[in-house]
Amino acid sequence: MTDQDLRQATQAYAVRLGDDALILGHRLSEWTSRAPFLEEDLALQNVALDYIGRARMFYGYAAELSADGRTEDDFAYLRDARQFSNLLIHELPRGDFAFTMARQLLTDVFSSLYLEQLLRSTDATLAGIAAKAAKETRYHLRRSREWALRLGDGTDESHARMVRAIDELWGYTHELFELDALEQQLADAGIGVDNAALRPAWLKQVSAILTEATLRVPEDSWVVRGGRTGYHTENLGHILSEMQSVHRAYPGVSW
Repeated sequence: MTDQDLRQATQAYAVRLGDDALILGHRLSEWTSRAPFLEEDLALQNVALDYIGRARMFYGYAAELSADGRTEDDFAYLRDARQFSNLLIHELPRGDFAFTMARQLLTDVFSSLYLEQLLRSTDATLAGIAAKAAKETRYHLRRSREWALRLGDGTDESHARMVRAIDELWGYTHELFELDALEQQLADAGIGVDNAALRPAWLKQVSAILTEATLRVPEDSWVVRGGRTGYHTENLGHILSEMQSVHRAYPGVSW
């Protein structure tokens, strides 16, 4: 790859990571005033803000690499669903509290492993973002693990809801570990992360937590993919219509 090719690939990579963080952060923000109790309401909003802050850092770096006048707002508010490249698991509706905690557990374990590798990136900016995000993720994972144990090994109702949530989410987890040509090139260059290599450690850690929570690991009987190539569920369009409405209604306004 030429230096220019590498720059463009890194820019696209930063946008992908920003999309993941933005969409999941937005989903978590939907719990505002809806969490089971006040302390959890505040905790979920803090986690959501961590993701939004992470998205801003990735988008800001993507804008810097683009060098065409775009800003983080352009990436967040002025693209349509087909232009977003977030993984599908992040855009699924928030569901009930068990669904949200199950999704957080699965993605938090992945993020903890992923960011540990991104810390070693030869790209100093990506490594710096990973350093900050890794600290946040340790807190996120501690919370989601504790909730998985409380709900999985709690009442019959909470256990049943966790079983259902894990089953509904499992087919979306495979996409976490798939690399396309761009990600493979960046991994080979020491800039990106080899997602596929993370799955054994992820599965071992997730399996241990689920077993402790008296939950089972689902069978790999179905797989859904397409987020990285812009093929999304209908849910992303609904998210964007809400999230982008003010910016698109008043373009160029400075608050």
